[in-house]
Amino acid sequence: MNWINDIVWEDIWTSIIVAAVQLVTILIVYFIVRAIGRRLISNSFERMSNQKNMSIGRVKTLEKLALNVFSYIILFILATFLIGIFGLNVTGLIAGAGIVGLAIGFGAQGLVSDVVTGFFILLEKQLEIEEYVTVAGVDGIVEEIGLRTTKIRGFDGTVHFIPNREISTLSNHSRSNMRALVDISIAYDENIDEAIAVIQAVCDKIAVEEENKIKEGPNVVGVQALGDSDVVLRVIAKTENMEQWGVERKLRKEIKEALDKNNIEIPFPHQVYIQKNT
Repeated sequence: MNWINDIVWEDIWTSIIVAAVQLVTILIVYFIVRAIGRRLISNSFERMSNQKNMSIGRVKTLEKLALNVFSYIILFILATFLIGIFGLNVTGLIAGAGIVGLAIGFGAQGLVSDVVTGFFILLEKQLEIEEYVTVAGVDGIVEEIGLRTTKIRGFDGTVHFIPNREISTLSNHSRSNMRALVDISIAYDENIDEAIAVIQAVCDKIAVEEENKIKEGPNVVGVQALGDSDVVLRVIAKTENMEQWGVERKLRKEIKEALDKNNIEIPFPHQVYIQKNT
């Protein structure tokens, strides 16, 4: 038990207090630098948006990427200082990080593929935040684009994290005007020209009411198909992005009411019973 008496407790407590003070100081500096850095990045992209007339989606995409890269860098610096507090070799840590990076380059081909694909997606501006896309068989709105994964929120609220290497095909539905398409069926006994006139009147009315959403049309393009018990008339309009579904719903409602008002039958399944007298 003599070794306990040989311990210089004052030196130990001094070392603990010094390490605690250093730890608290480093954490305070970390949070201050992180807050200032994030604010500077956000302000820089806001000024860039105003000066270069960049789209809001593009600005948000690059801003999120810059914030992620900045977070990784300051976390690495924080880890380096924390390890240094405990007397470990910081130079060895940095060298080890280089070795780990080399190992990733040789072994983690999937991760490297994610990063390379994500880089070209951002470089070629294939996606932007808040755009409606179809990626790897998933439909939804882009919430975040990273160098490793892309975050898509489906219309049912599900969040999909898609590795960038799985994005072999990409459909962006938000880069031009969208099409609103409505097919309306009428009975074979009805007058087609009269039905087209009634539907076109509804289209003209909606075009005025929704002029901020509709870019072209809506117009009745004519008979689309001859069904088993109906004649299908097609209505087409060009709308702002993400407004096509609302326009289609309003067209269906207004056309249905107009056809009913003009006594034009919309066919529905019928059953005919034939009874033979013996």
